[in-house]
Amino acid sequence: MADGGDEIVVPASKFYVSQRLRLHFLDWGNEEAPPLLLIHGGRDHARSWDWVARALRRDFHVIAPDLRGHGDSAHAVGGHYSMPELVLDVAQLVDAIQVSPVAIVGHSLGGAVALQYAGIFSERVRKLVAIEGLGPAPELRERMLAVSAPERLRSWIEQMRALADRVPRRYATIEDAAKRMREENGRLSTELALHLTRHGVARNEDGTYSWKFDNAIRAPSPMRPDFPGLEATWAAIRCPVLLARGTESWASDPEKDGRSRPFRHARLANVAGAGHWVHHDRPEEFLALVHAFLGEPDRAQP
Repeated sequence: MADGGDEIVVPASKFYVSQRLRLHFLDWGNEEAPPLLLIHGGRDHARSWDWVARALRRDFHVIAPDLRGHGDSAHAVGGHYSMPELVLDVAQLVDAIQVSPVAIVGHSLGGAVALQYAGIFSERVRKLVAIEGLGPAPELRERMLAVSAPERLRSWIEQMRALADRVPRRYATIEDAAKRMREENGRLSTELALHLTRHGVARNEDGTYSWKFDNAIRAPSPMRPDFPGLEATWAAIRCPVLLARGTESWASDPEKDGRSRPFRHARLANVAGAGHWVHHDRPEEFLALVHAFLGEPDRAQP
């Protein structure tokens, strides 16, 4: 794709290692500019940020990783994808590219990872945009906490066994897979769905296509959720935070349900007409928000 004039912009494909896994990331160049990480959500991939990266790469050194088990990154041996491991992977990436402090934009799972990283390594993050990365609303939290430890572990074992028996779905064509993607998010244009699908599938030996992500990521952790610890981590974030949400999303308003309360320096942006994938559903409005937020002068935070 062109990025102004006749310049053809293609990101460099690079790798780093975390817990002996070979993990992939895209480097969009402009190394002298301030670093910006774009972290995708669950069952997604780094190329889902392409149009965002192209819009921001003139002002930032954009890095977009594939989380473990996603895109062109290795699948975890044993199929375990815990939040601590995902946060470790981001910490390893920041060390590998040797740039900080970084700005981060994360969506859903990627937003959750970014928020925890920023709470642990607050000195390494200068701005953070989290698109619906706050996890379950209070009502769901209560239901999750009501499940006993034996029930959680048994359920996890049963799900992992079921996933081990599951054969990845095969699609005859990329267009068939893109159609399935549009069923998941009806706001996607045909062009965008095809772009996401081309980079989100792998070709099988028989000529069919299957999604690249590891099915094991579907199984929730058997560990008891630590919501007080999570909120304490959010409270430790010192940089400005923009919480972005689609008004037509299934995710509730964090100001109304109280999830935004632990943050020191956060504000909410409700994007009208967008669902869970704000950056896909309303790209122009999203980019305007991000440009304005990242362009604000940095402030030293207590």
